This record gives sequence, C-alpha cells and structure tokens, in this order.
Amino acid sequence: MLSNPSPFLRHLQQCNTANPAATRAPFRLAGVAAGWITPALFSRLTQAGLGSAADGFNLPDPAALEQLGEQLAAEGFYTSHHELFDVATDVDCPAIARIDRGALPLFGLVAAGVHMNGLVRTDSGLHLWTGRRAANKRLDPAKLDHLVAGGIPAGHTPDEALTKEAAEEASITPALIASAQGTGRIVYALDRPEGLRRDVLYCYDLYLPTDFTPVAADGEVESFTLMPIEEALRIVRDTDEFKFNVNLVLIDLFLRHGLIDPASSEGKQLRAGLNHGLSSASPGHKARTEA
Repeated sequence: MLSNPSPFLRHLQQCNTANPAATRAPFRLAGVAAGWITPALFSRLTQAGLGSAADGFNLPDPAALEQLGEQLAAEGFYTSHHELFDVATDVDCPAIARIDRGALPLFGLVAAGVHMNGLVRTDSGLHLWTGRRAANKRLDPAKLDHLVAGGIPAGHTPDEALTKEAAEEASITPALIASAQGTGRIVYALDRPEGLRRDVLYCYDLYLPTDFTPVAADGEVESFTLMPIEEALRIVRDTDEFKFNVNLVLIDLFLRHGLIDPASSEGKQLRAGLNHGLSSASPGHKARTEA
C-alpha cells in the first residue's frame, strides 16, 4: 500500500483492500487457480465434496458452476441478479464457465464491466455528464455515477455491453454510441459487503453534442447533471460522493487531460495503480508475476 496517500491516491487504496489469503480459501476450476472462496461457503462446498478450507476447493467441471450458483441462491447464500456473467480464470483468459453476477464475489472471481465518460465541449470548457444512482439501488444507492456503466453479460464483448447499457441507462442510440472511443482498462481488488470484488473495467470516452440530454430508460438513475470537469475533479479530490470505482475511471480521465500531471511522481503512481492494481488479488497479477 502507498504511504501518506494524496487525495487521489487514497481512492486507489480504498479500491485495493483485498488480502484474500488471510481469510479465504483458494478456488480452482478444473485445477486452474480462479478465485477465493468466502468462509460462508466453506462447509457447503466441503459437503459437496469440492475440497476443504485447509486445502482449497476445486470444481472439476467448470460447466457445473452455473448450476452450483443457482443452488446457492436457492439456499439463501446470495440474492440472484438473474444475469449470467462469463467466468475466466484471469483477465485475458478465455471464458470457461458462467455464473450469476451476484455470486461472483462469493467465489472471488474476476468480473468485467464498462464505464463511459460522457463529455461535452462547450465555450466554457470541457464538461462531464454524471448520473445520480437511484436511492433503491442494491449497491451504492444515491451515489454519483458515470453516464453509462455496467457489467458485461455472458456472451457479450465490451463494445456490445456498452451499447446495451447506453440505451438502457441514458437513451443513447446505437448510432451515437458507435462514436465512443476505448481508452484502456483499469483493474482493482477490494473487499466489499457483497464479497471479494476483482474487477476489470473497460473505459470509454464519448463526446456528445451540446443539445444532447440523457433520459434514463431503466429507472436506475435518479437524475443527470452536466458539470465542468474541474468540478468533477474537486468532488473526486475532496469527497467520496462518486461510487467507489467511478473515482478510478475519472482519475484516468484527469491524467489523460492533464488535470493531474501524468509526469509527476503522483501521476506515475496513479497510472501504475490504475493499470496494475495495488493488491496481489488484482486481475492480471498472476500473469505479471509469472512473466
């Protein structure tokens, strides 16, 4: 962890708290390391003959993961989202299984999502569209959020997921979202109330016309606000008003636009932390250490 973090570096620390070896047990799919099991599942998986807390757990047939997830939801271990996600043993590895997205943190599996900066160039400078999450959202209610953000459902590419989320969350047409530009990806691993989050976020910028007004089509956004990018920087720097992972995507935006000097010591630390994470559980860490 970084010592004496700056107001921006603290967000990276807050998103990289995972130390799964301390409390969790390794989880393998067909013998390949894939995640970490929450203690709440130790007895259940031991009874199923999948291993033990001392030796770790292994699911010999990855295709059986979806059914196992359904059984765990039926038994009350988590609340199903009724949305399947692809499961890979690590970032950049092929998908070998599927499971409900609500179960991913219980197994400490890598999850992928998309986040898009909705930007508008005006006479007074660059502005950013933000959304206020609905107060009844299951996770992070009423927090500030990106104009478009969401998980990548099973069988979808990041671009396909972005098109889907853009239509649902802000009524952005496929023709308009086609202009979005991928800007890279961010990884992190943290402990959350729902479990161990090991996420990779595929990030995009979309420059919108000045007469564009977003309209929420799925009821998950309470309101939208167009704010100067300097105001967004102030909120990230001084508060925790944005949803936890939105801060990271905005820090990336600030670095790319020079609002945070990318050549400074802080800027270099931020870029390294965004690209590689600060936790040994971050997606891609195993591949980096074995390279």
